[in-house]
Amino acid sequence: MSDKLIPHLNNEENSTRNIMDVLRERGLIKQTVYEDELYKTLGSKSTTFYVGFDPTADSLHAGHLLVLMAMSHMQKAGHRPIILLGGGTGLIGDPSGKTDMRPLANKDVIDGYIEEFKKQISRFLSFEGENAAIVVNNADWLRSLNYVDFLREIGSLFSVNRMLTADCFKSRLERGLSFMEFNYMPMQAYDFLVLFRKFGCRLQCGGDDQWSNILAGADLIRRKESEAAFAMTFPLLTTSTGIKMGKTQNGALWLNRHKTSPYEFFQYFRNVNDEDVVSCLKFLTYLQLDEINALTAHSGERINVAKERLAYEVVKIVHGDDDATQALSEARGAFSDGAEMPKATIPKEISKVADIIVALKLAPSRAEAKRLIEGGGIAINDKVVNQINAEITQVELSNGFVLHKGKKIRLLVSVEAN
Repeated sequence: MSDKLIPHLNNEENSTRNIMDVLRERGLIKQTVYEDELYKTLGSKSTTFYVGFDPTADSLHAGHLLVLMAMSHMQKAGHRPIILLGGGTGLIGDPSGKTDMRPLANKDVIDGYIEEFKKQISRFLSFEGENAAIVVNNADWLRSLNYVDFLREIGSLFSVNRMLTADCFKSRLERGLSFMEFNYMPMQAYDFLVLFRKFGCRLQCGGDDQWSNILAGADLIRRKESEAAFAMTFPLLTTSTGIKMGKTQNGALWLNRHKTSPYEFFQYFRNVNDEDVVSCLKFLTYLQLDEINALTAHSGERINVAKERLAYEVVKIVHGDDDATQALSEARGAFSDGAEMPKATIPKEISKVADIIVALKLAPSRAEAKRLIEGGGIAINDKVVNQINAEITQVELSNGFVLHKGKKIRLLVSVEAN
């Protein structure tokens, strides 16, 4: 690649400044190694970097957002991202942050997950231009790896004593750490070495819970190739009290719209704690810092304006302008005094969707209500109801919800007061 930084469209700030300054201002850097050397490298030429995603579920979730946004900022500054999908390491399972061994996944299942990841990541990164993102799958080299050759070439450079001091292993020793999992760190380090040899990749990035693994890869390249290699981690997406963000009443906040609707996504970020709004705007949007400061300069009702903007921007990035606009419209219609959306109430003892449809006189009988559901004609908060015995969650009952019948009928539903 050329040593010249490749500016991304509409990103003059990031293309003219060292990306490490941009990331630090937004709070997106947690740890680095050889920082002065890395700063000089990123400021002088386009640098290839990579982030790994193990396919442990059929969708990425809110916890990946911060990493994806950091990657996006780096690409916009002219650096080339490699998305490494763990078709090989996903069969082993990273012990980092886990108290027990992950369930082992089927190869075909993992390959299906990978295709979904590619679609979701394409919302954040460009696959066109001189610094176009590259997608690789470590199954291409790990699944056919000769284990004896691997031990001789790579395993000989790892100290077991040093590995056992890593946080990812220390926390598991008392409960039990399998030999299979113990291989994860050298396998991830080997990924970095392969990408260095194939693409000239000199920087691995990831969440801060990956620090030990990432450091091992940079160290392997320096020892094996006598070349500069770097590590950089991003903070985990947590609340101000240290709790991981992205957990909801129904589980994780998924990037797949069929698992978590754009409206649910919007509502999650619309309702973050006041003290988390600034960090979320810095981490998860492209808004300039001056605009963020102006949005969050006042407390009280003004903070709700900032929360609404946060939710809109995040949904726009994850799902697109149309979904963000629709979610904003529904949220305002559902929870604003000046709503034009028709309102209705239901008895507090009703929770089944079919019963609610009958109570609202949207169907003459429960049998007809079930037929509507079976035909895909009912949605709650923009998420189609696909089970005839589906129930409204306690969160939806408490906060109110939007019920759709077909494309024309939409009601803001709340529970009757005592």
